[in-house]
Amino acid sequence: MDNEVSAGSTASTSTLGTLALGLTLLAIGIGHTGVISGVAATDAASLATYIGGVALFVLGVLEFRGGNGFNGTAFAGAGAFFFTWSTGDGNASAHAAGLFLLLFALFALTLTLAAPSGLFGQGTYALLFLSLLLTGIGAYAGTSALVKAGGWVAVVTGLLAWYGATAALANWPTAVGRTSRRGAVAAS
Repeated sequence: MDNEVSAGSTASTSTLGTLALGLTLLAIGIGHTGVISGVAATDAASLATYIGGVALFVLGVLEFRGGNGFNGTAFAGAGAFFFTWSTGDGNASAHAAGLFLLLFALFALTLTLAAPSGLFGQGTYALLFLSLLLTGIGAYAGTSALVKAGGWVAVVTGLLAWYGATAALANWPTAVGRTSRRGAVAAS
């Protein structure tokens, strides 16, 4: 292999990774909410295995190779999470499943604290943390209402990540600002 071959631009792998994360969270979240009759979170297992698992992990490795340690950690770690979740045999106890989700909630909390500031940096990972926390506690305690609430937070997280990736590709606005007295938009 030629050592001069680039692994791709950081922007392209970052955008694709964010899109893969968003779509996977959206699919799993919709399954947890029960909003579509007959669709459960486990129905997203194939998407979670290949898009959320394998693709995100590979993109994480490419991010590391490109020098982006944060996205490398975020994507490879999320890829490992989704792959493990989707390929589990389903025989784990409710306590084991809850513990697994709570441990990855700590991972998401680490990403939240280390992420670049702003809605699309910290916001996505903070909502991922909240989703995993609610779903983990719900699974551990056998409380379907908390699992459902965690699913709704995952849906919002997925939509936020999807918009962030789409905005990066389409050059849409990503800054949330407020209007000053003179009518100019000020960054918040």
